[in-house]
Amino acid sequence: MDNADRRPDVRDWVASGQPWIWLTAGTVSMSLIMVVGLLALITLRGMGHFWPAGVVELSLRDGSLMLGEYADHETVTAARVRGLGIEVPAEREFVDRFLLKVGNRDVTGADFRWVNDIDIVATRYPTAAFVAEREEWGNFYGFVDGIREGETQLDEGVDLWAEIDARLARKQDLAARIAAIEDDAMDSVNYALERLRLRERRLELDGVPAGDEAHARIAAERAELDQRYQDLSAELAALHHDIERDVLLVHTVDGEARELPFAKLVRVFRPNGMSWLAKLGHYFDKAGEFVADDPREANTEGGVFPAIFGTVLMVLLMSVFVTPFGVIAAIYLREYAQQGTMTRIIRIAVNNLAGVPSVVYGVFGLGFFVYFLGGSIDRLFFPEALPAPTFGTPGLLWSSVTLALLTVPVVIVATEEGLSRIPRSIREGSLALGATKAETLWRTVLPMATPAMMTGLILAVARAAGEVAPLMMVGVVKLAPSLPLDGNFPFLHLDRKFMHLGFHIYDVGFQSPNVEAARPLVYATALLLVIIIVALNLAAITIRNRLREKYNAAET
Repeated sequence: MDNADRRPDVRDWVASGQPWIWLTAGTVSMSLIMVVGLLALITLRGMGHFWPAGVVELSLRDGSLMLGEYADHETVTAARVRGLGIEVPAEREFVDRFLLKVGNRDVTGADFRWVNDIDIVATRYPTAAFVAEREEWGNFYGFVDGIREGETQLDEGVDLWAEIDARLARKQDLAARIAAIEDDAMDSVNYALERLRLRERRLELDGVPAGDEAHARIAAERAELDQRYQDLSAELAALHHDIERDVLLVHTVDGEARELPFAKLVRVFRPNGMSWLAKLGHYFDKAGEFVADDPREANTEGGVFPAIFGTVLMVLLMSVFVTPFGVIAAIYLREYAQQGTMTRIIRIAVNNLAGVPSVVYGVFGLGFFVYFLGGSIDRLFFPEALPAPTFGTPGLLWSSVTLALLTVPVVIVATEEGLSRIPRSIREGSLALGATKAETLWRTVLPMATPAMMTGLILAVARAAGEVAPLMMVGVVKLAPSLPLDGNFPFLHLDRKFMHLGFHIYDVGFQSPNVEAARPLVYATALLLVIIIVALNLAAITIRNRLREKYNAAET
């Protein structure tokens, strides 16, 4: 048979490279499907948490009642249920189990209860059932009886839910005024008193006698601040008395009467009686609270704003530290260092640093930056604060520097690649026109390499924003008492500890005392972290593309 008539066999098909093309396309497609699926799962589980679920009342065959909302569902074998000592009809092979969020932790001791479908006699959704979100003890599920103002219970003829909304709005207004005093005014006074104490301690270390004019000025300022603090305390006591006036009278599904102080309520609503539009408003209200408020209930309720703020601020500081160091190192290796064995060894070391586990950087940052460098700074510049550390303790600065050290190999490699792609003729043309090597580098080479620098920064931000292990050692905490940025001089407090979204996910998901209640927040926080990383990267990509277009146009 002639070779031209020979049919192509498998070996020819493999030799053509088609299998590898299809294999690559299939791998990329599977990766995209997995990423999209993961994001869809996170979005549905996280964002669905804010939608007000219906409150169901279950009548059980033992005569008891349960009130709550469905949280989960599973199907198990009847043999497994029989093994728990529960009677199951002989004809049943499977049993459906429902996880009900019943709340009322201060009444029953648990937020969630499993119930088998064989134990359910009747199901209904009472319109009068309400949900109260509380600052402590989680949700309360029950029925409203009335409102007590001080020692007087309101008449039955009043519009009860209009009164609830009005008194809840009054409580929120008072709570905002209390927070303004505690978190702003009193915090500023305490901060000023602490600075006075440090100034006085500094005078003692300098040997200034107690009767000196400087001590007298400090005493006068302290007296003024003490008076200011007393005035604020009196105003705060009056506000606390006002906010504790109203009490919501309720009872559980079992008929047990309870009192819910409005001072501890966040919102009160009846999901079974809400219209679709009201539920949509509730959804956006809850989502806004999640983004803009502080956490509560051991981070299982409330918002994550401090974690968002800490994550973004740390990434920005890390970018400020890593970019100049990475770019300078790359410029030296590519433009000034003599290319030889030593340079190759340095490049190998840089590449190997990119593969070091991040927790190792955390240990290094704790030992070198915190204890050695921070301790030395305290002894030299803050002796009046000792033995209490100022910079000799984990904080925002050391977290940013540690992550800069972790990501600097990425910036070095990307910048070197960008410098190597700039034609040699451009450098030679600049030198031929009389420019020095430094001028050529600064005015010609570096501007053309900025897209590569931005690429390195994008990769550094993408890695640093999701790191958790090193941050646990050098600055991140479960709950920070105040933000690193405030109105007190020097405004940006690099020595303070901070919250981080990645650590918040770990803490809520694995360290929470109430895992079932915290699980939806884990998904929501993970989605928020992904959105922040994507937003930071998109901003850097936009800048890089504009720079690339600018210098590509200049070349043509």
